[in-house]
Amino acid sequence: MIATDLIFNIQSEADFKAVALAIFKFQFEHNGVYRSFCDLLYKHPSDIHSIEEIPFLPIEFFKTRTIVSTNQAVEATFTSSGTTGSIVSKHHVSDLEVYKQSFRRGFDSFYGNIDDYAVLALLPSYLEREGSSLVYMANDMIAQSKQPESGFYLHDLEALKNTLLTLEAQGQKTLLIGVSYALLDLIEAYSFELKHTIVMETGGMKGQRKELVKSELHALLKSGFGVDTIHSEYGMTELLSQAYSKGKGLFETPAWMKILTRDPEDALCIQTDGRSGGINIIDLANVNSCAFIATQDLGKLKSDGRFEILGRFDQSDIRGCNLMVL
Repeated sequence: MIATDLIFNIQSEADFKAVALAIFKFQFEHNGVYRSFCDLLYKHPSDIHSIEEIPFLPIEFFKTRTIVSTNQAVEATFTSSGTTGSIVSKHHVSDLEVYKQSFRRGFDSFYGNIDDYAVLALLPSYLEREGSSLVYMANDMIAQSKQPESGFYLHDLEALKNTLLTLEAQGQKTLLIGVSYALLDLIEAYSFELKHTIVMETGGMKGQRKELVKSELHALLKSGFGVDTIHSEYGMTELLSQAYSKGKGLFETPAWMKILTRDPEDALCIQTDGRSGGINIIDLANVNSCAFIATQDLGKLKSDGRFEILGRFDQSDIRGCNLMVL
């Protein structure tokens, strides 16, 4: 087993490389699906000396296979949203404490102690189905905030408006986290001038509205909420960590998560020149499933490690993550 304190106390690139290579070896030995995938590519731990050489499992495997690297009992199974009749991804989580550590420490590293915030969650499409990892995270954040106004708002936009205005009048730091279409519904009904509130969109219209280019969505939200920037959360069912953007669509990862891009014409070739490419994710919090995932998202990696999401590969179904289709 890999000790979780190694994962969440990474201090340098050398630390990250060492833990990533250790987890790769562990998952090669204990994850049957991932081992088979590596065998097909003729990749063995003895041949791997850098994180760029590690095989990245196509994210579609979470739809058709059980991706686990442990014999521990499954504590929760998170599922992706999908259209009726579509095959959804399933992430079997054997240790929810690892997930809690990841999203708690991740948020704290970017925004500070959640205790300081009132947390208002506007996530109707997620609440109306079972198995949402985002709802699990938001529910924990609401409990951790210890603010009496914190809570979920399903369709009661008037109550949410009143709470936002009350918190603003009190000067209370507030996090409003919501799915894009519901945030648009709110600002179409009411207008705001928020000075103490972070507005964070989790993306996606969930079939409720026409998809918008990210810049257009953010322009509407900035105007409606009276804020200078719109924050974003980049996460997905298959991950236990999140990246955050504090504006302009540039995301940052916590120390135990890293983004690489692959050549769109050669899925096994990792790019190093900042060109647009397929997003590969190393999420070391996925120690008990698979930490090395090739997504269907297109993006561009900056020299400082930040990244932007540009869209999706053609003919990929839209999954339940914060992603705008261009």
